[in-house]
Amino acid sequence: MTTATHEETLGFQTEVKQLLHLMIHSLYSNREIFLRELISNGADACDKLRYAALDNDTLYEGDSELRIEIEHDAGAGTVTVRDNGIGMTRDEVISNLGTIARSGTADFLKQLSGEQQKDARLIGQFGVGFYSGFIVADEISVRTRKAGSDKAEGVEWRSKGEGEFTVADIEREAHGTEIVLHLKEDAKEFADDFRLQSLVRKYSDHIEVPVRMPKVESARDDEGNAIEGSEITTWETVNEATALWSRPKSEISDEEYQAFYKHVAHDFSDPLTWSHNKVEGKLEYTSLLYVPGRAPFDLYERDGARGVKLYVQRVFIMDDAEQFLPLYLRFIKGVLDTRDLSLNVSRELLQQDPKVEKIRSALTKRALDMLKKLAKDKAAYQTFWNTFGSVLKEGPAEDFANREKIAGLLRFSTTHTDSATQDQSLADYVERMQEGQQKIYYIVADSFNAAKSSPHLEIFRKKGIEVVLLHDRVDEWLMSHLNEYDGTALVDVAKGELDLGDIEGEEEKQAQEETAKAKEDLVKRVKEALGDQVQEVKVTHRLTDSPACVVLPEHEMGFQMRRIMEAAGQPMPEVKPILELNPVHALVAKLESVDGEAFGDLAHVLLDQAIIAEGGHLDDPAAYVKRLNALLTV
Repeated sequence: MTTATHEETLGFQTEVKQLLHLMIHSLYSNREIFLRELISNGADACDKLRYAALDNDTLYEGDSELRIEIEHDAGAGTVTVRDNGIGMTRDEVISNLGTIARSGTADFLKQLSGEQQKDARLIGQFGVGFYSGFIVADEISVRTRKAGSDKAEGVEWRSKGEGEFTVADIEREAHGTEIVLHLKEDAKEFADDFRLQSLVRKYSDHIEVPVRMPKVESARDDEGNAIEGSEITTWETVNEATALWSRPKSEISDEEYQAFYKHVAHDFSDPLTWSHNKVEGKLEYTSLLYVPGRAPFDLYERDGARGVKLYVQRVFIMDDAEQFLPLYLRFIKGVLDTRDLSLNVSRELLQQDPKVEKIRSALTKRALDMLKKLAKDKAAYQTFWNTFGSVLKEGPAEDFANREKIAGLLRFSTTHTDSATQDQSLADYVERMQEGQQKIYYIVADSFNAAKSSPHLEIFRKKGIEVVLLHDRVDEWLMSHLNEYDGTALVDVAKGELDLGDIEGEEEKQAQEETAKAKEDLVKRVKEALGDQVQEVKVTHRLTDSPACVVLPEHEMGFQMRRIMEAAGQPMPEVKPILELNPVHALVAKLESVDGEAFGDLAHVLLDQAIIAEGGHLDDPAAYVKRLNALLTV
């Protein structure tokens, strides 16, 4: 037996301790997934060695038949999973098995509740890999050696999952990694040949690397009788061991597609949908794209890992090849296998290869078509939208060529339902447009209630015109890049002149002009009282219940976007709003009947109230309160 040297005991990262506690105490109903996770890790290690060996085939060390092997010992209560993949150095062992080097860890841990079923779902979103072994094991030992390193550079890692682990240098003949699980008393069922084989076929049949298990047979005499004491052990491949994406679609079941997704995405939940496509011609490639059912914790980290697994002629090249899908589709998971790139392609070369842009364009359209098809199932698409809608809204700004397609996939709240649920498409809106209506109207606010209650909607409610209610942080930025849909202009009701088109008759427009003329003196007095606080004062027909509202110039940045930019430390130029007065409101009538200081106070109060109604902030709240109190005590 090899003696271990340079042994040290280290503590787990705090996040790992919490994760292990959850593994050990909460996930009993999901315990069989440990084998899938360990096999997936082994397959990744084999893929990485195959890629590294493209430039240096001595890394195989004379053993190029990549494989994963599973053994069990019922008497000792152990299950062993080994691979002859890339292996790990001592530093890599400490880094990979002692910490969670993944963004979103803090957010993940904050959401843990101690409720078994809920936390199991969260674990599924996070992807726990190696640590899932502690669901069934009270002790795990790992022996590994980096391919191409000296035999004396082997490493042994041991832990009982209780806060610390031990790392020691060992001699190890074989490269790759061997994981030994010392099963808990209530998990001895897994030290069973039939049980393990059934789990491999259930979860890992699609893995391209052969998963082998020992088969004990006795030699037989000429009459076919077993010869006692002549047992020999052979290795039997128990999985399909072919790249799932290379098989014809007609031969792949939904269960196989779902199992492959869980391997690719390291997710415990099923995908919402998928698209499997083979292209032949000038470009030859196969893609298998998935829409997840749950969001990863780093979804909104635009610099986080994303992209598909890239293979060239079934040789693994890299994880997270982000060059093949735009950033607004970063939630898409899957595999791309192509013959049109060189086997030694790197991330830098991908950026320079014109073929990449052609594949990217095709995959983007494929992904959008997949979402369009999913949208036919309203319930499933609503699940998608609730999870990834805010990310898809980044699309029109990033992808001009597909802007119309993306617009058709967007969902919003509108006054049609007065619900905060974003479930109405622009196509739905256009279908309901009134006769004579020529534009799609929308309003942007900080919240659904603020949008729904905006004074700008008063005339629209009176005339029964639907308005899109935008209340996500990304919405104003989205609309600055989405000017029309299917030839119909989109118009912000809180900016510029209000034009209801043919919905307003000539008599109505003439009456508005006469009212504006009659109030010219009042408008002039209010402008003088407010001075440079406003760009302009005018009477309006937007309002039915409110005395006044503020409007921004048509091409000016809205209040919501300004607040977001200011919060990010971006200095913003001053913008003076336009104050519009409701000529038939009692407060405006009162304004006409007073003068002097009272007139100035009331004019300022109307302006401040209009700003507050838009979710704006007053420069001098104390002055507003003082003026209001003065008016209330008259």
